[in-house]
Amino acid sequence: MTWPAFAPLLFLSISNVFMTFAWYGQLRFPDRPLWIVVLVSWGIAFLEYCFAVPANRIGHTVYSAAQLKTMQEIITLIVFGIFSVTYLNEAIRWNHMAAFSCLVLAGYFAFAKW
Repeated sequence: MTWPAFAPLLFLSISNVFMTFAWYGQLRFPDRPLWIVVLVSWGIAFLEYCFAVPANRIGHTVYSAAQLKTMQEIITLIVFGIFSVTYLNEAIRWNHMAAFSCLVLAGYFAFAKW
């Protein structure tokens, strides 16, 4: 696999870890003032952009924008599933897995050579 094909997988995975913490990490701290949570989340989201933008810039030399977006969504669900179970101590149920599977199916359609 060439660097332009691999880089989006790596960088989108890293960016999604940051974005998941930016969006959902604050759920473990419901007692913190909202303005603090927003500022901290914004700072974490900046780091997400530092990986997402290069991922898409490099990846667009190999993949279409639709393929990159589909890849990003699938990576997001994988990262979120791990985060939800390990950080938030929430269970992933069968219906969540069914919904996630539908997005993986979307990946098939986005990447299939028609």
